[in-house]
Amino acid sequence: MKKLYKKMKKCMEADSAMTKAALKITADLKTNQVCVQEESVLRSIEALDLALHRMDTFNQEKINQVQKTVIDPLKKFSNVFPNLSMAEKRREQALQEYKKLQARVEKYEERERTGPNIVKLHQAREELRPAREEFEQRNKALLEEMPLFYNSRSEYFQPSFEALVRTQVNFYTDVSKIFKEVSEQLDEPDLTDEQRKEKNESLLHELRSLSIVAHD
Repeated sequence: MKKLYKKMKKCMEADSAMTKAALKITADLKTNQVCVQEESVLRSIEALDLALHRMDTFNQEKINQVQKTVIDPLKKFSNVFPNLSMAEKRREQALQEYKKLQARVEKYEERERTGPNIVKLHQAREELRPAREEFEQRNKALLEEMPLFYNSRSEYFQPSFEALVRTQVNFYTDVSKIFKEVSEQLDEPDLTDEQRKEKNESLLHELRSLSIVAHD
């Protein structure tokens, strides 16, 4: 989950950076002498710049929403894992202590039953009892609660994933409307895609035929 949390953060940062980069391009074009001197080109750039600013607003709203509904819950869930790992570690420590004391009991049980050995055996059994109880208690808790913990993951994340989908749908719907409006402002509706391509090729051919760009 920590990896997913980091990737979601990077994704949102990349979204923000992409929009800022697009705005930087239109800002540079608006001050470019070639664009400034051509009124129709400048008008197109200003329309695109306005669209990008509107998109940036929607993008920031999306990022804020994803932060609240996805990234923050992921972070909170990730913070649970250190506690889970600590519980597993303590269970393992209790197991090792239990095994060590059990081995000591078995060692004295195999020795000759002299007075000192009987005393040591009794003492080892007394030390074993609380160690066994502690291990069994920790082991039982993990066996009972681990399935509950893992089974609850989908229930915990379902609202976040649903919110992520809704947020993305709303964002791309809004952005689609924005660029449709820009397209309608700038587009030549009577031309097909093939005709636009042919027009661009024709203009490019004319540019290539100029003496200042002609090949020697």
